[in-house]
Amino acid sequence: MTTTGSTKAASTAAPAPAPAPAATARELGLAHYAARGVLEYVLARHGATFAQQIALRAAINADAPQKPDELVAQVQGALKADPAGIRAVLDELLARELLVADGEHLRPTEAGRELFAAVAAETAPISARVWGGIPAEDLAAAGRVLALVTERADAELAALTA
Repeated sequence: MTTTGSTKAASTAAPAPAPAPAATARELGLAHYAARGVLEYVLARHGATFAQQIALRAAINADAPQKPDELVAQVQGALKADPAGIRAVLDELLARELLVADGEHLRPTEAGRELFAAVAAETAPISARVWGGIPAEDLAAAGRVLALVTERADAELAALTA
């Protein structure tokens, strides 16, 4: 059997990529835990936890110093965690002097801001490698899907805990 140039060219071409699987709850969860694993590895090198980082971010990004109950509500909205556990996290941040009580408000200390900045600086290049090269239209579609999933899951959790 003789091979023609076109047959040979077709046989040496790279195979078409397999279609991407549809996103499922499992794939979304695995992506979350993969990214969180990177962040937790970096946080552990600084002696911090994921919950502490979320609480510290809430305090740093607030427009004004927050009352403890306000911070608990913000962190609970993000983590869906028990308020008592979140209060314990705030106590840990106070003990480490990453937050300080200012009257009835909590505010981040310079050490808290430095920790947050150091973690952000360490994770920024990793995030760039993870997210880099993903087409904008894919990110927009993923954003819409994740927003809808979050909205629906929040509604289900509200119904379960009502």
